[in-house]
Amino acid sequence: MAAGKLSIAIPTYNRKDVLRKVLEAYCSQSAPEEILEIFVADDGSTDGTESAVAQFNEGSSVPIRYFRQEHRGAAAARNLAIREARGDLLLFTDDDVIPSPTLVEEHSKWHRQNPDPRVAVSGSVPWHPEVHPTPFMHWLIRGGPLFDLRECSKRRELGFEYFVTWNLSLKAKFLRENGTFDEDFRVYYEDYELGYRLSKKGLRLLYNPSAVGYHYRYVSLADVCRRAQLVAAAEKVLRTKEAGVYFAERAAQGGQSLAIRIGKFLARRFTFAFAPLKPLLDTQIPLPRFVYRAMYYAYGQSPARRSSAAT
Repeated sequence: MAAGKLSIAIPTYNRKDVLRKVLEAYCSQSAPEEILEIFVADDGSTDGTESAVAQFNEGSSVPIRYFRQEHRGAAAARNLAIREARGDLLLFTDDDVIPSPTLVEEHSKWHRQNPDPRVAVSGSVPWHPEVHPTPFMHWLIRGGPLFDLRECSKRRELGFEYFVTWNLSLKAKFLRENGTFDEDFRVYYEDYELGYRLSKKGLRLLYNPSAVGYHYRYVSLADVCRRAQLVAAAEKVLRTKEAGVYFAERAAQGGQSLAIRIGKFLARRFTFAFAPLKPLLDTQIPLPRFVYRAMYYAYGQSPARRSSAAT
């Protein structure tokens, strides 16, 4: 182990072009001395990721370690990094999240200021300007179903439901001693489920808005609908876990916000009225936030999930 240094853990699957942008940005950090290694956990890519990483590594200023596994999902890829990474700190990020120049510096600084082994640090993940995010995309991460940067900005410490590994660091020893990712999850919810278990071991999740990683992905309404199908499958797995029981009990006790309840009501009662606005979601024309929420519940979920939400 290298005291105080970071291993940057990046699970990847068939995104070699964006991954190269990510690696380039990590090689241009303001505090390169904080980086021990970049650990690329390839989840069985078929697009030439291995050769692309090897080629990049030839001229890289930061050591890159590449490991490949069969296609088993992001949870298994992250566990591979947990087992093999050498740093005292693990910085989890996604293969389409491009770090700002000071991201590593910010994570490292906050861990020095908060040496408690139970402390983890979450950063901010706005959309990358090059993807030309739509108002609908901005809503998705500012009060919508993907994340809530607005709510995070009001707090210094977050609940475990914000334990999302697209820009999150924690002490490797605490993680290895208290739980790794549940590989029953092939996609989605593996973060929240682990966050729940770690919270029972004393996890404290701090939010550093200056630790910025830019999400390099354009998301359309059709993408949201496809994501909803995967989320529905992950929810079936979650319901078999203790964390799923916790979330179900919280929902039964009225844990949903007023905005969510209004959105579901509008989706049930007035879908026909919002139909003409549907094409506008993938444009730069802004719509009221309640419209985005109602249309998400009307069109951005599978029929089965819409039906269950209506009961």
